[in-house]
Amino acid sequence: VQLQASGGGLVQPGGSLRLSCVTSGFRLDDYPYAIGWFRQAPGKEREGIALINSRGGSTYYVDAVKGRFTISRGNAKNTAFLQMNNLKPEDTAVYYCNVWPSELPLTTAATMRGVWGQGTLVTVSS
Repeated sequence: VQLQASGGGLVQPGGSLRLSCVTSGFRLDDYPYAIGWFRQAPGKEREGIALINSRGGSTYYVDAVKGRFTISRGNAKNTAFLQMNNLKPEDTAVYYCNVWPSELPLTTAATMRGVWGQGTLVTVSS
């Protein structure tokens, strides 16, 4: 199992970034799954921020990013993106993506053990 998040960087407040996620090794045909984004700021626990479900494509966002971030899937089922607009300094964190069975809520997924990958650092600063 591999998870590769990319696209982070340094951006000024109000700016935008687009993160990409490529997964491999998951048996995505075996069960309904969600693919989503998480972040961990310095000194804080990892939190889930957005997900998209494999069946139906429904999405969910936490309030902190709702209206500013948009999650989408790629043409390949093992890819996802996170368009982040109007970035704020409090969005500074390492961002990770992951895949999990869709019946698990985002909060539970954030505590999963196992592979998380390196993540990609997003720094919002002037």
